[in-house]
Order: sequence, then structure tokens, then C-alpha cells
Amino acid sequence: MREYRFERPGTVTEAVRRSGSDTAYLAGGTTLVDLMKLEVMTPGRVLDINRLPLRGLDATGGGLRIGALERMTDVAADPRVRLGYPMLSQALELSASGQLRNMASIGGNLLQRTRCGYFRDVSMPCNKRQPGSGCPAIRGENRMHAVLGTSDSCVATHPSDLAVALAALDARVQLQGRDGVRTVNLCDFYLLPADTPHLEHDLRPGELVTGVMVPRLDWAQRSIYLKIRDRQSYEFALSSAAVAIRREGDTIVEARVAVGGMGTRPWRLPAVERALAGRPATSNTYAAAATAAVDGTRPLRHNAFKPELMQRTLIRALLELEQTR
Repeated sequence: MREYRFERPGTVTEAVRRSGSDTAYLAGGTTLVDLMKLEVMTPGRVLDINRLPLRGLDATGGGLRIGALERMTDVAADPRVRLGYPMLSQALELSASGQLRNMASIGGNLLQRTRCGYFRDVSMPCNKRQPGSGCPAIRGENRMHAVLGTSDSCVATHPSDLAVALAALDARVQLQGRDGVRTVNLCDFYLLPADTPHLEHDLRPGELVTGVMVPRLDWAQRSIYLKIRDRQSYEFALSSAAVAIRREGDTIVEARVAVGGMGTRPWRLPAVERALAGRPATSNTYAAAATAAVDGTRPLRHNAFKPELMQRTLIRALLELEQTR
């Protein structure tokens, strides 16, 4: 780890004012500290934001507002989340070990960097870490890599479980920077790699994530987050699905569907949602709708199994959701 300057700003305005091109914000530190040890990230200044007033979980008529510094464990355990938005609670509890969830913040989880081994190995080229150096994952070991939203510059998978559930719920990210406060739809907050994979978020210089807004969705009480991984105890997703269904009788009226472990960002599936709407809630409907999930996939040598796995994950999530009635 390289030498850096450590500071504790007292206000959000002060934190934003002190930030610069060589600055990193520190919340739980469960990603940043690891990457600093590996010298993947080498900030000259680290701003500890844990004293800032960015906590709280508020339920209003419009939905939930979750402060960026709320810890993952606390949000997952909150009855308003557990009962009103089960997919959020499940995604958080499946995200990491208990120790990490106790430390990790909501904002930090949304901003965590990819677990691509080439990105984390400074002896290897990586367009995310060093633009223009290349992407060895395309022809190298790529079993865990993305099949949606990839480019010739990057195939790294987005790692956040929470972001997948939030994408399905049309959540918005609240930001504060030098130009004031703004709100961005979570699906738009994450950028596709194209030929600039080092630009991962719609963040302006110095901007800080201050919270997340989850719109009210009464029928999200019937939702699920299913995660498929190599080890059940603790591992990143090979495939995951966040699904919410609104039914009238045996007919699906509306659906929200997003997947993880598949894309370079959390991947919403509007084609699957349309294929479910107006159809009977049956296994045949689920299987037919899941076929739309693979549109636009670009499998690589070692992850050619992922499109089918995504379909199977979606079908299983829908069937398991039926059992919660």
C-alpha cells in the first residue's frame, strides 16, 4: 500500500470541496482497503466520510429512502425492508459474509469494483485500470465474466447483488457534488464499457452518493432474489435474478425482472417483463418468457453456459415465488 493522506471532513459540502482526482471516499472500506493493498487503487488522499449525516432509513408515502452510510446488515434486518421489499433483504443477506455486511455501507456496495482477476492483478493489462492496455479476459480465463453489455474493451461482470434488486425496483441514486444535488435512475447510473470501461458510473468529479430512493411498490411484497454460485457460503454470483410479480387471480398483470452475474452492469430485462404480463402464471409461461432473456448475449469460451443458466435461474425464481403465496 502506498502512502496517502487521511482526512475526516465534518460535512458533505466539505467532503465534496476537498475531493480531487486523486481522492477516494472511505465508508466501510471493505472494497477500497483491499484494492489499496493490491495497489489497484492508489489515492493520494482518503476522506473518511463515516461522520457525515448520511444514515437513516425512512419510509414515506413515496417509498423508502436509504442513507448511503447505512450498513448492509441493518438495512436487511429492517422490518420495512424485509416485509415490504423481500428481494432487497434477500439480496443483501446473500451478498457477503456476516462480518463484511456489518461493515459494508449501502453506498459503498453500489460503488464496489469488479472482481475480475485481471483488474485486481497489477501485473496484467486491464482497460478498466489502465485505459488502452487491453482486456486479457476476452481470450483468457473468463468463466465468471459477463455475457451482456460487453464490448471489445471489457467483459468484466458487475459484482453487486443489491444493485440488481434495486434495478428491478426502479430505484434512484441521490448524489451531491459541487454543482448541487441530483438524482439518477440506478440503471442509468452504471455505464456500459464500450471503449471507455474505466468510466463506470455517471459520477461527476467529487460527487458523493448520499442515498438511495426506492419507489413505493406495494406488490413488491411478492418478490424474490435468487442467487446461484459455486459455494453457498460466500461467493459472487454466477447468475442471479430479482423478480417481483403482480397478479390478478391466475394472471400476471405486471412484472419486474433483473439479473446479475451476467452483465457489465445490473441488467434489467424489459422483454421478459413484457412476455410475462397478461399471461397465466404457469411454468410454460415462465419458460417462454425466459427465452427473451438471452437476446443480445455474447458468450465467451469459458462462459458459454451462462445464457442457459440465466434462463434456468429466472424460471426457478418465478416458481419459487409462486410457493410464497
